[in-house]
Amino acid sequence: MAGLSDFPVGGVLRAADIHRAERFYTQVLGLTEVPAPGQGGAFFRSGTGAMVMIYEQPNIPAPENTTLGFPVPAEKFDEVVADLRSKGVVFEDYDLPDMGIKTTNGIAETEGSKAAWFKDSEGNILNIATM
Repeated sequence: MAGLSDFPVGGVLRAADIHRAERFYTQVLGLTEVPAPGQGGAFFRSGTGAMVMIYEQPNIPAPENTTLGFPVPAEKFDEVVADLRSKGVVFEDYDLPDMGIKTTNGIAETEGSKAAWFKDSEGNILNIATM
């Protein structure tokens, strides 16, 4: 049986303004936009080959949960946070005792790992976390 574990996975996000989202994903996150002839929306590739598709739909509100996560090596986490902050990214602060998550200055630390959440230009919640 050919299960989905045999294939790469990618994310699909909505945007109110596709051009604004394209700038955010390329200039702020550093993903590579890839052509997708005949497809609506925009496609982006990370350095690992993972793909993200963003389609324009201004009438759908952004979800209130994490929509996309980026695993970051522990030794690079602080550097990535500093780079994103230098590009204007503001990290969210959460206090969710039932989930064991409390951020300080936008960073949650639990059992030796770190995580942070931020919104893209379209209000989608993204996450970086040490893996």
